[in-house]
Order: sequence, then structure tokens, then C-alpha cells
Amino acid sequence: MLVMMTAILMSFASAAQSPCTPDVVIVNAKVHTVDPQKRSAEAVAICGETIARVGSTAEVKRLAGPSTRVIDAGGRLVVPGFNDAHVHLLSGADELLGVDLRPSTSELDFAARLAAYARTLPKGRWIVGGYWDHERWPGRRLPTRQLIDAATPDNPVFVQRLDGHMGVANSLALALARVGRDAVAPDGGTILRDAGGEPTGLLKDNAMGLVLRAVPADSLEDTMAKAKAALKHAAEVGVTTIQDLTASQTELRAYQALRAQGDLTSRIYSTQSHGIAGLRAAGVMTGFGDDWLRIGGVKFFVDGSMGSSTAAFFEGYADDPKNTGLLLQPPDALEKALFDADAAGFQLVVHAIGDRANAIVLDIFEKLQRERGARDRRPRVEHAQVVRAADKARFAKLGAIASIQPSHCIDDMRWAEQRIGPARAALSYNFRSFVDAGARVAFGTDWFVEPLDPMLGLYAAVTRQFPDGTPPGGWHPGERISMAQAIEFYTLGSAYAEFAERRKGSITEGKLADLVILSRDLLTIAPREILTTHPVLTMVGGRVVFEAR
Repeated sequence: MLVMMTAILMSFASAAQSPCTPDVVIVNAKVHTVDPQKRSAEAVAICGETIARVGSTAEVKRLAGPSTRVIDAGGRLVVPGFNDAHVHLLSGADELLGVDLRPSTSELDFAARLAAYARTLPKGRWIVGGYWDHERWPGRRLPTRQLIDAATPDNPVFVQRLDGHMGVANSLALALARVGRDAVAPDGGTILRDAGGEPTGLLKDNAMGLVLRAVPADSLEDTMAKAKAALKHAAEVGVTTIQDLTASQTELRAYQALRAQGDLTSRIYSTQSHGIAGLRAAGVMTGFGDDWLRIGGVKFFVDGSMGSSTAAFFEGYADDPKNTGLLLQPPDALEKALFDADAAGFQLVVHAIGDRANAIVLDIFEKLQRERGARDRRPRVEHAQVVRAADKARFAKLGAIASIQPSHCIDDMRWAEQRIGPARAALSYNFRSFVDAGARVAFGTDWFVEPLDPMLGLYAAVTRQFPDGTPPGGWHPGERISMAQAIEFYTLGSAYAEFAERRKGSITEGKLADLVILSRDLLTIAPREILTTHPVLTMVGGRVVFEAR
């Protein structure tokens, strides 16, 4: 009897260890798992939506059945699907489908691009998005309504700087929004005026809402169409999870409709960047949903951006000493909002750029933990761009996640030292200092602000150089990290930031089959080759959502 029972138990154990006949196997690969228990492999077997076996090509081939799809990776690198921890998905779609002002080389070119786009539209149609960057223009002068009025006489315009913290409206848009000489900027916002006191068309941070409230809202159908375009782009660049800053109830409804139709090709962690009264009343909190669409935290803002000179600092800007930036709401109001959201069960996701802004939010996190006790909150600071050394240590102590977009570094380093001076620049866009302090790090792009392609962020993290390879050795090179670390922060680090590290983020048996086959080996190639590396295949939940032809 004992022998029989032993045989039965051994049989059960063997069955439990044997995966199903795989639907897909990937063989002859260099699998970089991001799993500390098994760092590399040659092959992966997938059953349904999950990874069933990670091992050698020989053992995985033996599992394949007659109907198994066999994908020969040809020695290419396989990594977990990229998880972008900070995306404005629908705004990114505006960049894909609308006017793109980012390439503008001058004020005149900016106006000409707007004029050309306006000619494709019916009269009265609003022009929004754009995402211009005046730092690329000779003289670096900010645009005004006078620059664009003649180019867009029949269409109201409100196009934003690429950071989303400043926009310029033409006179027609200002008239429709009733923003005139007597308009008053709300707290946390600025209306720029000319010598005569008239609005120039430029509005910063909270003042942007004066015009944005006049822009007609997209319908559900239009929002779904935009989301599909953005999701297609995400699959093409290997992004299998999007942590979205969801800006309206319509956007959340669109994601739900796409989920119901089976049309999501990337998983969405939907952090609410709009009113949550309805969700709170229904008892919805962070974690509600499934592996395809899940409710994330609530987004809050402390300050603006360095590019718009509205990030909040303890001391004045180097190029404008009287300006210390903007607090978009008083610290006591922010504290109450964060405490209320925490009580309702939401993860706290807080935008902070300047050193003062980061200190304020850490103070609140500290008070929250002291008064309500420690629990697995995983509070997040989005951007964490200029952080004092002592505050980096507080990130680790409080379990706060530094949600960083590394490509900001190699974009903003064109002007950062001029804006805030060399001492604060040394504390800016840090990567290694957070690691050395023991803080959790998640990587993303802030698309639309930066391209969604993870390769730019990986390149920035390991080189801190412009795409042309300058400056030699990188800008503040001590902040560089290894490629293995950069990949981890873009996968497992981001999964941790959304409470999902047990479900995804590494190529591990039992986890979701979200992975990417790349055209080059990121771990061995020359740094500048990273920028021309691209996905050969993107898989989400065992389903191929992109395959290069």
C-alpha cells in the first residue's frame, strides 16, 4: 500500500510539473528573463496566456505537439514585454493623428506647419496637441497668438509645449474661451501678457484650463479610434503594458469597450487623472479589474515643469532668479487630497519635478505613514527629476517609487544647466543615485512628451548622451546604469509599481506570456545601435500582436 501511494503521489507531482501541450514555443533564442532565479535560457513554451516552461531549446521542443506554433528566434534576444510606467495614451494618439509641431525648426516653420494643417480641416475645427519645443528654435522665443493668427484665421488653436505645462492659443480660441484683458489666472497658473496688458496667448499650468474648457470633448467613438491607433503603435515598439494617466471618464469607457471587444493589444493600468467621485461612491479602488484593464491610482500634481519654468524649487531659477516656480495647489490642500484618496483605497501617484515639490510630497507620504501606519501602499512620485540626496534616501525609507522617464534626461540636458545652474543639474535626472539609495525605480516615457519607443529610454539610461554620441562619456556619467538594470526597471520595476510583479515583468514559468523578440542583442551591441534596434515580434498573453514582415 505504501509503495502504491508513493507511486500515485509521484505521478501527481510529475503531472503538476509537466506543462500542457504548448500553443506556442520560441526556440533558439537568447532569453534574458529578468528573473533572478533563472537569468537566462534558450527557449520558452507558452500555454494559453501563460508561460509554461523556460529552458533549453531541446527540452522545449520536446513539449511541442502537432498544432504548436514553433517560432525560431534565430539567436535573437528575447526580453519581457516593456511596461511603460507613465503614458498619456490619448494625447499620444493626438500626436499620431493630428498636427505634429515637435519637428518645427523656427517660429516661422511652426506657423507654416499650423497653416498647412489648418487647410486640411473644416472651418471651426479646433487644433490642439502639437507639442512644440521652442528650445529648438533660433533665439528660443516663446510663440504668441500674433505669430499664428494669420496662419489659422478660421480655426481656433490651442497647441501645447511638448511637456504639456504651457500652451499657446490664437485670438479666435481666446475669444471663444472668453480669455481677454480682464481674465484672471487661477492659483497655480499664469497668463502671459504683453506690455499693454493684453494676453499673448500663452498660458501656463492651471491657467491652461481657461481655454481647454472651451474645446469640444471627443465622442466615445472618436476616443476608441484614437486608442486603437495608439495601441497599434505600442505593439510596434514592444510595449505590452501601458500605465495610462487616464484624463476623463470617456477614456476609461473607451478602454472598457475595447476590452469587451477583445481589441486591447496592450494591457492598461488606468491611473485616474480626473474626478473619481463616482468610482469612490461605487467602492472601486486600486486593483479593480483584470489582467487586461485594471484601475490604478489617482494622479495629483505638485508643480509644473522645468521646460515651462513652473517646476517648484527652494531657490530661484538660474535664468530667472525671482521665479521659484509654481505650486499647483497649496500643500495643505494636497495633503488632504492624498489622505482622502489613501482612505478610499487608491494608490497615490504624484507629479513632482523641482526639489521643493519632491520634498513636499515626501513630507506628506511620511506623515501619512506615521499617522495611519505602514502598509503596502507603493506611493509613486512621477518624474522625480530634481531630488536632494537626503530625499532620495527618504524614497527608500518610505517605500516610495521613483517613476522616471530616462529619455527626458537626454532631451532636457540641452538647456537644464542654463535653467537651474550646475549644482542642481547634478541632482537632476538621476538614475544610479536612486539605486544606490535603495529606492524602487520604474521606467517610462511620458509619451506624448517623449517617444513611446523604449529604445530611446534604454539608450539614455546607459549613456546619458545625445543620439549623436555626445558629450563624450555622457552628461554626469556617474548616473549611468547598466543595460540589465535599465531593462529591469522597464519591465519588473514597472510591474512592481502597479502591484503586478507576480503576474508579469519577467519571463518566468506561471507568469503572463508578454514578451518581445528584438532585432539586436541589447546586452552586447554598441550603445548607438540601441537606437536602431526594434521588435521583430511582440506578444501579449501568448498572442502575437506585432510581427515584422
